[in-house]
Amino acid sequence: MYRLTRLHPAFLILGLLVVLLAVLAHNHRLWQRAWFDWQSLWQAADPQSLGLGDYRASLQAQPIQGLDEVSALTYDPLRKSLFTVTNKNSELIELSLDGQILRRIDLLGFGDPEAVEFISADTYVISDERQHRLIKIQLRDDTTFIDAADAEQISLGVHMSGNKGFEGLAYDASGKRLFVAKERDPMLIYEVHGFPHFKPEKNYSVHVINNPKRDAGLFVRDLSSLQYDERSGHLLALSDESFLVLELDIDGRPLSSLSLLGGRHGLKNRVPQAEGIAMDDEGSLYLVSEPNLFYVFKKP
Repeated sequence: MYRLTRLHPAFLILGLLVVLLAVLAHNHRLWQRAWFDWQSLWQAADPQSLGLGDYRASLQAQPIQGLDEVSALTYDPLRKSLFTVTNKNSELIELSLDGQILRRIDLLGFGDPEAVEFISADTYVISDERQHRLIKIQLRDDTTFIDAADAEQISLGVHMSGNKGFEGLAYDASGKRLFVAKERDPMLIYEVHGFPHFKPEKNYSVHVINNPKRDAGLFVRDLSSLQYDERSGHLLALSDESFLVLELDIDGRPLSSLSLLGGRHGLKNRVPQAEGIAMDDEGSLYLVSEPNLFYVFKKP
């Protein structure tokens, strides 16, 4: 009886540890991720998948000289370059495909720009995280500054409590859908129809749709950036806190993933704070991480 009494505190501590680990795993969605990884080992790859597991880092942790805070990334297929935004001293930055600064455009009145997305020739959308605004801008080769007061913009007015706002944008050109990622609390992906508007002479309405099934399939802790692939119709979701890029099919089903931890996919060290992802015409992936690190992933 004395031995059993002495063991009780040990069993109690062990039980508490088990509960804490279970709560931690639930909060980090580790069960769902482990199940997905297990299935990936035994199931044949989906022929429509981008196959993120095959990607390898061809350029990693290269500092972008002259920048100290980057957020978001998009690819311009006409200029064959990338664009990112900074939010301390608000700027729109054009980058070469090897991470060199090509030009800088001042952003006036944008508050807290967190994401930028290519829409069509000379047309982009920038999100303002703090004010939950989407701002359509025109960018010419000779543009040196952009004033938000002169731009078409909307405020979605959804889930505006807290400071976890719009962190990612992606655009489906054929379906005319703008995907907007809310970082977390709650973590959501909206589909915005009707913005940006291309025919100012006609009246238009904006419809915002949420897909609960797709959102439930995101076994990540937050959303930092999005990328839509026109060829497959799949959506890439980047999570900073989960160190993961997740590929979702048109039904929201996870298909493949790219881990951003050291030792995976050719990475020497983990990507510290992934903030933006983009894909070019050849399928190469570009990624930026705060404060100013640049990465490229390619398939062998």
